[in-house]
Amino acid sequence: MRRPAAAVSPTAYYTGEVWVRGGLAPRELRTPQGVALYAGLQPAMRLARLAGGPTLEDFLLARHRFVDHLLTEAIESGRVTHVVEVAAGLSPRGTRFAARYGDRITYVETDLPAMAARKRAHLSGLGTLSPHHRVEAADALAEGPGSLAAVLAALPPDAGVAVVTEGLLNYLPPDAVLRLWRIVADGLAGRQHGLYLSDLHVRADNRGPLVQAFLAGLGAFVRGRLHLHFADAREAESALLSAGFASARLHRPAERPDVVGRTGPGAALVRVVEARVGEGSGTLLPVEGF
Repeated sequence: MRRPAAAVSPTAYYTGEVWVRGGLAPRELRTPQGVALYAGLQPAMRLARLAGGPTLEDFLLARHRFVDHLLTEAIESGRVTHVVEVAAGLSPRGTRFAARYGDRITYVETDLPAMAARKRAHLSGLGTLSPHHRVEAADALAEGPGSLAAVLAALPPDAGVAVVTEGLLNYLPPDAVLRLWRIVADGLAGRQHGLYLSDLHVRADNRGPLVQAFLAGLGAFVRGRLHLHFADAREAESALLSAGFASARLHRPAERPDVVGRTGPGAALVRVVEARVGEGSGTLLPVEGF
């Protein structure tokens, strides 16, 4: 099963523009499509703010900064030396981390072939592409060559590896999410340090008329169904453990302004998954507030 590329493309472009405007992405990752979509959605976003409702920017920036925070901790500690970002789209994370860490890490961005080619074209003028920062075509849910499993299998067996899936899960049906988690857990199995980071929306955080209206509008924007797979954090963590991870925790970025900065109501709609395999993982049960 492939990521629904036609449905994801609008949000990929819009999100890219949000990252540029938020100071997270270089202007080389700006696209005409993203500029147009951002401008077109501004009246609706202003109305949402006036009504005290969530906006796309709220949770896009909060989730991205919190994933950055957890990934930075893992690299700085020496536990992670290789990063694979799945369905990377126009994410600026690879560019920023490659510039920050140089040959201390290897950062592999993956996406379906057309998006991977587009990303390489965008990055060609930045000078960050190298053996330590590359873009590869890979289907997250496929088997054999050209799959995420193949990308993970090709990494050094003694390397600490982090896998990131940002902005992907809620476009996939439940069985595809569970399959993806098993692929990631299997690909990290046997390593001393294996880390999985992702954003995730759960039903307990996405209630109320304003939120439901927001989700309906977002579904229309991406021209596809958005899935809220799990009732709450505890159910999601149980699924992660069943998929093969040794520990899992769902963080609330909105509760960490020291990490994500000033946020609006939309930041409370998203969680960030931190799941691990390897030594010292331990089983982290979700606690109240997380």
